[in-house]
Amino acid sequence: MNTTINAVKFKTDSKLDQFINEKVAKLDRLIDNATKCEVTLKIDKPESDNNKIAEISLNLPGQTLFNSKQANTFEEAVAGCIDSLKPQIDKYKERYK
Repeated sequence: MNTTINAVKFKTDSKLDQFINEKVAKLDRLIDNATKCEVTLKIDKPESDNNKIAEISLNLPGQTLFNSKQANTFEEAVAGCIDSLKPQIDKYKERYK
């Protein structure tokens, strides 16, 4: 699966990229026909708490799964998105057996 990480108005460090790639790899183990995963990272309001937003779009044959989470850190937001995508993947697998 091809994974793309987009950071809006900032540059990610290699540690964050590695964390995201490890988490997305877990999705790849759950479903083998995913073609592309796009992760978008944004900062909502720099001066406030809970301002990191992660959006994950997972392209599958016939459908695109999407989830967005907001948290104090990008790691928490990405992990929340991954956890929320797991039930969506299960539904997709049931529907397209």
